[in-house]
Amino acid sequence: MPDIDDDEVIIEVKSIGLNFADVLARRGLYPDAPKNPAVLGYDVAGLVHSKGKDVLHVEIGQRVAALTRFGGYTEYAKTFSEGVTAIPGHISFEEATALATQGCTAYYCAEESVQLHAGDNVLVHAAAGGVGSLLVQYAKHKGCKVYGTASSKKQDFLRELGVDVPIDYTTQNFDQIITNDLAEGQQLDVIFDSIGGSVFKKGMKILGQGGRMVTFGAASQMDKGKKNLIATLKVGLGFGIFSPIPLLMKSQSIITVNMLRIADHRKNIFKHVFEEVIDLAGKKVLTPRVGKVFTVDQFAEAHEYLEQRKSLGKVVVNW
Repeated sequence: MPDIDDDEVIIEVKSIGLNFADVLARRGLYPDAPKNPAVLGYDVAGLVHSKGKDVLHVEIGQRVAALTRFGGYTEYAKTFSEGVTAIPGHISFEEATALATQGCTAYYCAEESVQLHAGDNVLVHAAAGGVGSLLVQYAKHKGCKVYGTASSKKQDFLRELGVDVPIDYTTQNFDQIITNDLAEGQQLDVIFDSIGGSVFKKGMKILGQGGRMVTFGAASQMDKGKKNLIATLKVGLGFGIFSPIPLLMKSQSIITVNMLRIADHRKNIFKHVFEEVIDLAGKKVLTPRVGKVFTVDQFAEAHEYLEQRKSLGKVVVNW
């Protein structure tokens, strides 16, 4: 059992959530990850086993979800108190694993970073993914029209989520689809981009006056699968070269989000965001999707399943 400080919590883990960052960390491609060999894992859900004397918002034995900031692939996970929040009884441990990293990223992008308004035209890239699917749900809750990109096999899932204009990025150019769909006098108001590179550059070209680009990933680089300087430079150049003057002329914003940095350096903000996410999930405004559940002796299979992008929801490993 790990030692515990006054402001920490130890959780008896029931479910572990997998993220694509776990795959990158396993490959040695994630800068924030500890050097391998290491214990991976961001998201867990389970029961409070023990807590420090300064932790007052959860009780021993209470059902919780938590951000572990690595170290989640364990029976007993330790984390900072602000990274732990109680979950309602109707939310399963498996569902709860989608709320700490992905749920908080979606909410922070859509609520803390920008203010969505009814009638806004919003583009969500990778809309069938963990963060993307929650962004779609939140944007629809706010009354937005949503364009969403995903592969051809995930188009029905996009419609099920409520995406107004599903776009198959394997056969369609999202910029052309959106430009042709917008009625006269309308514009694209917000883009949520986890892809980066040339996708980001195309998005900036069709973003409207006063539009906001929220970027929270660079999957186009991460998918290369190896440390490759040329590939990295190519992706970086794909973003384009920026000056604030064109942005100022159009009153546009580029906002970047790294939720782990928020959790590390603005713990009170992360606690607020996490509580809001749990509240929205409790009200069923946000409904995390569980794609597949594995057992602890199937970690390799779970990583392979996630790596091949087969899932339409959160990949979970249960003890």
